[in-house]
Amino acid sequence: MPTRRSAWMTDDLDQLRGLARTFFEKEAVPHQERWAAQKQVDRGFWHKAGELGLLCLSIPEEYGGGGGTFAHEAVLLEEQARCGDSAWGNSVHSGIVAHYLASYGTEEQKRRWLPKMASGEYVGAIAMSEPGGGSDLQNIRTRALRHGDEYVISGSKTFITNGAQADLVVVVAKTDPSQGATGISLLVVETAAAPGFRRGRVLDKIGLKGQDTAELFFDDVRVPADNLLGTGEGQGFIQLMQQLPQERLIIAVASIAGIEAAVALTLDYVKDRTAFGRELIKFQNTRFTLAECATEARVTRAFVDECVEAHLAGELDVPTAAMAKWWSTERLCRVVDECVQLFGGYGYMTEYPIARAWADARVQKIYGGTNEIMKEIIARSL
Repeated sequence: MPTRRSAWMTDDLDQLRGLARTFFEKEAVPHQERWAAQKQVDRGFWHKAGELGLLCLSIPEEYGGGGGTFAHEAVLLEEQARCGDSAWGNSVHSGIVAHYLASYGTEEQKRRWLPKMASGEYVGAIAMSEPGGGSDLQNIRTRALRHGDEYVISGSKTFITNGAQADLVVVVAKTDPSQGATGISLLVVETAAAPGFRRGRVLDKIGLKGQDTAELFFDDVRVPADNLLGTGEGQGFIQLMQQLPQERLIIAVASIAGIEAAVALTLDYVKDRTAFGRELIKFQNTRFTLAECATEARVTRAFVDECVEAHLAGELDVPTAAMAKWWSTERLCRVVDECVQLFGGYGYMTEYPIARAWADARVQKIYGGTNEIMKEIIARSL
């Protein structure tokens, strides 16, 4: 399958890609089974990434970041997907949490928290989803009520990436329970200094086995009023809507990289594996299936690249981001499933990367807003 260089790539990004590929091959690939067993990456992995400057790549240098753009995050995402790692939650840490702080934090907040995230001293998480809540953010039950110079946070969250390791959690809560979307605010909780903060189970998932995904509980957790993100209460829903396009583009970038990796794995396999006296690639069904997969990869790559370019120009709108998330994740699941079929029985064995890719792919259609929600967003724009 010919490799194509995206139009948004630069010489600087080529160098980053080489660094990222070496980092993942050395520091991530050998540890996949152990991370899956312990349901999280080693904490030292975060520190190593920080030492190499791979955390918060798109955060300004004055706050400890790499001073790059979303393109830098995209290259790192692609290399992580291509090496088969789904355990490291950096896309949430650097691509999402850090940008809430950079976009809505005060100068003091940014200087207080971002350098620690860029070094790996702090691991970041964002707590949106609740038991029974799913994608319905307007009806969250977690409360953050003002008492003097503090907010008291009460509630529970689930499906939280980096939850078990998080040192800093951006919590989506109702500061005015009588209101819907206009009653939502974002507050930052530093977990080590938050009595009443509890971690629940690290959840046992079908895929993403090495990724730390946990339940979080807030039992009257008190945080300084200064930990509110934004200039006042009630801005949380707007802040979420402004940041969700980047979150969905992150998913799309990881999905197209996953598609390309699956096709490459399968091509190598069918050229080597024999059945009935000849290589699998010589069977028409194999060739036709891979022809379809390669075409879907090319089409998806073109659309995702277009979205990356739009985002770099500040022009990616909400419906287009939803299209990218919906299309790329649907293609990922379809292509990986076709590839598993070509591996036969071995495709169902977890020792094979294609089997892990198949299990990991399914959640992409669910998180970041389900694909049904994506279609609703798209339909409203028509």
